[in-house]
Amino acid sequence: MNRYGLIGFPLTHSFSQRYFSEKFHREGIDNSQYDLFEMPDITALPELLTLPNLRGLNVTIPHKQAVLPYLDRLDTSAEKIGAVNVIKLEADGSTTGYNSDYYGFRQSLTNWLTSFGRTANNLNALVLGTGGASKAVIVALSDLGIPYKFVSRTKTDEQLTYDEVEAFLPDYHLLINGSPIGMYPKIDQAPNIPYQQLTNKHLLYDLVYNPTETLFMKRGLEQGAAVHNGLRMLELQAEKAWEIWQS
Repeated sequence: MNRYGLIGFPLTHSFSQRYFSEKFHREGIDNSQYDLFEMPDITALPELLTLPNLRGLNVTIPHKQAVLPYLDRLDTSAEKIGAVNVIKLEADGSTTGYNSDYYGFRQSLTNWLTSFGRTANNLNALVLGTGGASKAVIVALSDLGIPYKFVSRTKTDEQLTYDEVEAFLPDYHLLINGSPIGMYPKIDQAPNIPYQQLTNKHLLYDLVYNPTETLFMKRGLEQGAAVHNGLRMLELQAEKAWEIWQS
């Protein structure tokens, strides 16, 4: 039995386990199972890697960066981002870290823009939140040639505060929520931006996928903005992980 799984803490609900279990059933992939390995401390990883027939792991909060010293090598994407969400166990027993979040975000964004005739040209982005999820986002934006600014509660030379967002909205039309604000069960919350200043030129991309329409998205729709949630990104990154494990 080939084994795959997810490490992180806590693992109260898992998109990955449901997705891969359904994929195995739908595509007739026999002799494979996907498990949750709740791991409060990353120091438990070496023991897990000795599990018989383990072929690959997904990595989620809080281990995407902490896992780096435990891997034998990093793929280019993971190296640029400084975070790993996919581990492949090679035939020789060594481990390689990848970042399929990068692929999932980049592909879903370009597909979305194409769906209504937009491109990355002349597009500027505001990335709300500076946590781990934003790392893959900013590398993808850079590779697409989309200038961006971080927005955070803390002012630095490299990031704006939420109070400063209004002045940038006329020129920054792509707003990406890279924070967990608005995620279930706290569905009555949204990033603190001046929604009344949004127009039909704005594009709101929420990395949150549960609920499917967040308050961030609803408030954007009320102003005529186009909106997109994080589900397609998750599906694309999961398929990329499977491709990596099978390569």
